[in-house]
This record gives sequence, C-alpha cells and structure tokens, in this order.
Amino acid sequence: MAEEKIVRVWCDGCYDMVHFGHANQLRQAKQMGNKLIVGVHTDEEITKHKGPPVFNEQERYRMVRGIKWVDEVVEGAPYSTTVKTLDQYNCDFCVHGNDITLTADGIDTYAEVKKAGRYKECERTAGVSTTDLVGRMLLLTRSHHNLNDELDLVSRERTESLSTDSDSHSPWTRVSRFLPSTQTIMQFAEGRPPAPNDVIVYVCGSFDLFHIGHLSFLEEARKLGDYLIIGIYSDNIVNEYKGNNYPIMSLHERVLSVLSFKPASEVVIGAPYSITQELIDRFRINVVVQGNRVQHHPTIDDIDPYEVPKRLGIYKPVDSKNDETTEGIVDRIINHRRIFEKRNAKKEKKEIAAYKALQKLQQEKCSSHGSSGTTEVVCIEDPK
Repeated sequence: MAEEKIVRVWCDGCYDMVHFGHANQLRQAKQMGNKLIVGVHTDEEITKHKGPPVFNEQERYRMVRGIKWVDEVVEGAPYSTTVKTLDQYNCDFCVHGNDITLTADGIDTYAEVKKAGRYKECERTAGVSTTDLVGRMLLLTRSHHNLNDELDLVSRERTESLSTDSDSHSPWTRVSRFLPSTQTIMQFAEGRPPAPNDVIVYVCGSFDLFHIGHLSFLEEARKLGDYLIIGIYSDNIVNEYKGNNYPIMSLHERVLSVLSFKPASEVVIGAPYSITQELIDRFRINVVVQGNRVQHHPTIDDIDPYEVPKRLGIYKPVDSKNDETTEGIVDRIINHRRIFEKRNAKKEKKEIAAYKALQKLQQEKCSSHGSSGTTEVVCIEDPK
C-alpha cells in the first residue's frame, strides 16, 4: 500500500495584533492538508506596503508560533506570494480569504499562485479586523460594549467611519460585529476533558487584546500541570476595575482569542472575579496561578480574588518573563495616533478602489452570461 502523501499548506500575512479572525483562517487552512506553514512579513515590508505594524516582527513571529494549528513559521516571508516560495518550503498550495490583498503598487499579492493553480480560499470570520481594533483604541469610546445603547449613537457613528473620509467603507476592514455561536466556540475548543489523574491548573483575567505577555504567562502556567483552564472575566467586571473603554474586545472575542493558542485546554466564560471553593471543586482545580511580572490591577471593593486558593495552599505566583500589558498596546496606538489613522485611511481607500473594480468585472461577467444585478462578494479578515 502506497504511503499517504503529506500535504503541506502555506499561509502568509502580517498577523499584526493576532486575533481570532487570523486564527480561524489558519484553522481552516490546516483542515485542507496535514502540515501548516505560515510565513510572516518583516516590519520593513509591512511599512512599505500598508504602513507600520502595531506589533514588531519578533512579537508577531512568537505569537503565530503559539497558535494551535500552526506547525512551522517562516520569518521574513515575502509580501507577494510566489510559486518559488511555495516550492522552497515544499508547499502544495497557498490558502487565503476571498478578498484582495494589494501591494503598495496596487497589485494582487497572490496573482502568481492563482495563475499557477496553487491557490485556495477559505471562509470569512465575520466580526473583527485589526483596523477595527485600532479604531476602538483611537476613539476611546465604549460603543463596542453594547450595540443597542442609543446613548452612544454618536460614538457608534464615529466608529463606523473611523478610517476613511469618504462615504464608502472597505468591505474587508470596515467595522463589523462578531456574533458568537456555540459552533464557533466548539471549532476553537480543544474538546478534551481532563483525564482523571491530570493536574488541573487555573488562571483568570481579562486577556484583552491577547498579546505576547498573555501568551508567555499561559505557557508558564501550563508547565505546572497537564490541563490549563482559563477563567475570562465578563465585560462588566473588566470595565469596573479598568474603566475607560476597557475591555477593547468583547467577552466572546476574548474567549476565542485565548482558545486559539496552544496552552489553553478550556475556558470559563464570564468567570467569577473571586476564585471560590465552589469553582475549585467544580473543576477539580489543583493549582491556581497568578502572574507576578507586572503590576496587578486594583481589586474590586478591596477584595483579594485569590484569598481562598491562598488559604488552601494551592496558590502559586509565576514569572511570565515578559512585561507587555494591554495598556502598553493601547499606549502604542495612542502615542502614534496620526500614523495609524493615516494607515487605516490609506488601506481602506486602496481596498475601496479594488472592490469597485472587482464589482465591475463581476457585473460584466454576469452580463455576458445573460444575468443582471450584482454578485455578492464574501470576504475574510485579511492577515495582511
């Protein structure tokens, strides 16, 4: 019997501020083969073609390596994907979303592999984009917390036009809203319950704008046991102790972001602020971990949320070996506000022009086949 061929799949992109939209693209790509190889662009290439990234290249390499469906990472991958690149890394084909990714000169970065028949597409993860997240931080509103809050209508309207000064919006990076479903969460979850003899570790927090500090902390916590459960606070709890427009990402967005990474075994959605005896018993928790690298958030009503595990002798502080914080990420955006606003506007204008050209081409194709009307274009979060 002939040995089954290993199908190697290629994806590439900036993967800036990695979130569940990026991760879901990689999850779907992995399902098309056996091994997933992900190329990540340098800061220089990204700046040239679309403007400066929020995360530097070393952070982005590390974050992509941490995603559970990724087998290999190629650092400094070229911005335009070529047949030569696929051959160099023994990849059968490239996978991307059915939107358009353009170079600084307005050229489709996947044109060559499409022509060679070595290109496949996957479905869109609706509801979030890097451009959207940057906009939430720049606007400093809470409009992303509650879509039905009429009192914040003005803020919502500002958010809808965060990165363009025209009446049009890019169909690929416009603000959109993630609608959670059990199916989506199940696709991200490990799906394995703890074994009877597993040492179960528990951590909790907001895990907003999941970044390298979070990943480093979860990796260290996972080393203390066999099964890592992550409690993720509700939006209300996070806002109570952080204030302003925190959390930047909603509860379900944060849940999927955490589940995308290798250390996570399970999550508690809307975890209680204080770790109770009931929680410990319910999940058979053996170790409760808290990071000690950065200054902790102020407690709510002067309550120590770790009082019970400390009393039981199962509390353990760990050093994540990384000082990054969500506040630090927000500071990067705010301190370079004009740069990122300009980047968002430039990216949307380029995409709007490409989208209109694509619609025109599709209308011409429909007309040539005796059809009328326009063809709907479905899109995916663009990792570039």
